[in-house]
Formats: sequence, C-alpha cells, structure tokens
Amino acid sequence: MPILTKGRYRARSAKTKSDIAAAQHLRQRAFAPEGAGADLQAVADTDHFDAVFTHILIEERTTGQLVCCFRVLPLASGAEMERSYSAQYYGLSGLAAYQAPVVEMGRFCIDPEVKDPDIIRVAWGAMTRFVDDNKIKLMFGCASFDGVDAAAYGHVFALLQHRHLAPDAYSPHEKAGEIHRFCDHAVEGEYDRRQALRQMPPLLRTYLAMGGWVSDHAVVDRHMNTLHVFVGLEVEAIPMTRKHLLRALAPA
Repeated sequence: MPILTKGRYRARSAKTKSDIAAAQHLRQRAFAPEGAGADLQAVADTDHFDAVFTHILIEERTTGQLVCCFRVLPLASGAEMERSYSAQYYGLSGLAAYQAPVVEMGRFCIDPEVKDPDIIRVAWGAMTRFVDDNKIKLMFGCASFDGVDAAAYGHVFALLQHRHLAPDAYSPHEKAGEIHRFCDHAVEGEYDRRQALRQMPPLLRTYLAMGGWVSDHAVVDRHMNTLHVFVGLEVEAIPMTRKHLLRALAPA
C-alpha cells in the first residue's frame, strides 16, 4: 500500500531486501564523489542502521524506477536518542528529556540523473504523512555538505552561527573526533547570505525556513567525504501556512 500517490510518482515503504538494496545503490550513486568511476558508483552505500530504519522509496508509477529515497527511525521520546545515527557524532543529552515522539530522518537523496521538482514535493508529502500518522513532535538528522573543507563554507557557517543555532537546552555537544566549530571558520565581518543559501543542502534550507535549528559545529565524515551538521525541527514551530502547504501535498 503506497504512503501516497501524486502525479507520476508514488511513495511507499520498503518491504523486501531487494527494496532496501535498491535504496542502498541509489544512495551510492547520489553520494559518490564527483567524477567517481563506474566501479565506485556500483558499490552499495550500507551501514548497520539500515536494519533498524524504515526506508521510504519514491518511484515512477508506470516504470517502477526508484528516483528518491530516505530512511526514518521513529523513537517514542528523546530518552531513546542514543539509538539514533546522529548519536554517533553528537552528544544529545539535552534532548533526552524530550517527552514526545521524535523521528530521525536521513540518507535523503534523489537520482542525480532525474531532474523533476515534483520528486521533492512527493518526498515532503511522504514525510508529512509519516509525521502526522505517528504524532511526531520533533524531526532531526544530519545535513551533509559536499567535501570536508570547512574553509569553503565560511559564509554558511556565519549564517548558521548568527541566526540558526539550537536553543541552549537542546544544543548538541561535541562528541566526534574531528569537528569544525562554526565560530572558527565563519567569515569575518559581513557574510553573504545569498552565497550561504546557495551552498546549503536544499533539505537544510527547507528545515531552516520552517523554524529549524542546528548544532554549533560540523562533524568531519571522511568515509562519506562530507561535513555533517545536526539539524532539529519541532513540528509546533512550523508556520501554519507552511503546514497547510505540506498537508496539501499529503491529503488524508
């Protein structure tokens, strides 16, 4: 049973090992470094969290082609934060007292060869349906920046440092072995907001536009060749007009 169907696409949960394998291979193609050869792109992106997450697949309805995927881990409350992928990299004790259902969302990717804005709309519709059906109050995860050169993101880090840091009570603590604090790498003086937004992962831009917040540092992931930034979003903080738009993508 699809989570939702809209236009050319349908969203559904993975049911079989081959479903999960398809998502892993799409992730590898999407996350492989630019210019990577066919051999590297053919390797599946896997980790032990795949066994505990629910995988959401966005497929073309007529062909069944997988065009987008992400995975979700619903938790009964913040007390279960240590089960999350993000807890490998961040100290999340500030969220442990969160007394409501939360969900970690991660490994979001779109087939790099498919260019259709409707895909992201269907993905957000599927996320909205999952959040509503499971009475989720907080969404969180890691936003990934290409490469591990912190100097390339000075304007982004300045914007995040000045406008989007987590509330003190929720602020993730340093835990990973290799990190970059925003304050150490942000450009000095006036930052270029337009450049910062251009360099930001699209998913992170959307979270921030809805009232999301981030850690005060990025984690270096050399295996994935990325910088991770923790991001959180309380559902109650989302502006009502944005909630109406999201729910229009996922009508009951």
